[in-house]
Amino acid sequence: MEVVGTGTDAVAYALMLADIDVTSAYPIRPYGGVMQTVARLIADGYLKAEYIVAAHEHDQFEIVKHASAVGARTFVGSSGVGWLLAIEAIVAISTDRYPVVALIGNRALDDPPGAYGVEHNDALMVRDVGWLLVWVDTAQEALDTTLIAYRVAEDPRVMLPVGISMDGAFLTHSEHVFKIPPKSKVQKFLPPYDLGNRKLHPSNVISVAPQVNEDWVTEIRKQMDEAMKNARKVIEEAYRDFAKIFGRDYGNPFVEPYMVEDADVVMVGMGTVSKPIKEAVRRLRAKGERVGFLRIRWFRPFPTDDIIRYLSGVKVVAVVDRDYSFGSPFDGGAVFTEIRSALYEAEHRPLMMNFIGGLGGREITYNDAINMFNMALDAARKGRVEQRVIWYGVRE
Repeated sequence: MEVVGTGTDAVAYALMLADIDVTSAYPIRPYGGVMQTVARLIADGYLKAEYIVAAHEHDQFEIVKHASAVGARTFVGSSGVGWLLAIEAIVAISTDRYPVVALIGNRALDDPPGAYGVEHNDALMVRDVGWLLVWVDTAQEALDTTLIAYRVAEDPRVMLPVGISMDGAFLTHSEHVFKIPPKSKVQKFLPPYDLGNRKLHPSNVISVAPQVNEDWVTEIRKQMDEAMKNARKVIEEAYRDFAKIFGRDYGNPFVEPYMVEDADVVMVGMGTVSKPIKEAVRRLRAKGERVGFLRIRWFRPFPTDDIIRYLSGVKVVAVVDRDYSFGSPFDGGAVFTEIRSALYEAEHRPLMMNFIGGLGGREITYNDAINMFNMALDAARKGRVEQRVIWYGVRE
């Protein structure tokens, strides 16, 4: 069935199809559309689930943590500073290995009521604590990725939470046409949630989150590391099965390559920035320029092998960061720094440039993408980068 809706609507329909048991809600823009649509689906009888309105974001994540511990499939979401208010519970969810799925409506970190526009720093704040992180750029991909997220998170080889990142306003509030698959296909793709012998129940006396300090913390962290490594294979399996059952094949699960095969210059980004950059690629290709685009879907686990595969042979890699990482190596953004690290092992290392832009919801337009490409093409012709990190569009 085809419908017209926002990116948050698409996630809500996926929750209906996944038959979630518990959702905890607290209104904060721009994620809030999910809780509104889920409430309507429950009220109209399309979804049977416990809908708990929390006092604040910290409570939200504590609620789903405990619901997941007793065997409930859960969903939660937040944005910006609200996401970070819950950081204590967010860390505990991954450490306790509960496969919670959350929507992060990407929003600038600012003193409320402050900036509501998109930045990626909110999601990136948890990149090192055991959450899987994935970015989507269409409503259809948001629906599909939500189903895939449950499949990956709940796999016994993984059992880690997943944060689905969605650009605020550009996707959370814009309307798209997307398809809602039949529930029979979802049931074939997504097994029931099963915690196994870790399910918290009076008949199964276990200890959850004991204080272990130096006795076992290292071992717990190493188990999480193994689970994150396992996630790569599980993600690949999930996307293959999704293509077979639903007929939508995303190709490489971790990245989306666009005209990169013979490119001299490849731009890299995450989320909805792909739209203007792809248009710029098409226009520049028509003029004979060998350019391409690589969109990163899964940031954790990081697609190291794919980065080396697609980027090591090009002349210039230009990374567009909708984030910042103050004091980082070369004062670049988080994505730039991770890609630079991944390419250290490459046999042929390209020149690299970093554009930090689109912060606070400022639009990155087609013309902006053309300008960025022209700077990167100029560096390719000269064989050197004159300015490694450019804060694009900053007013003097």
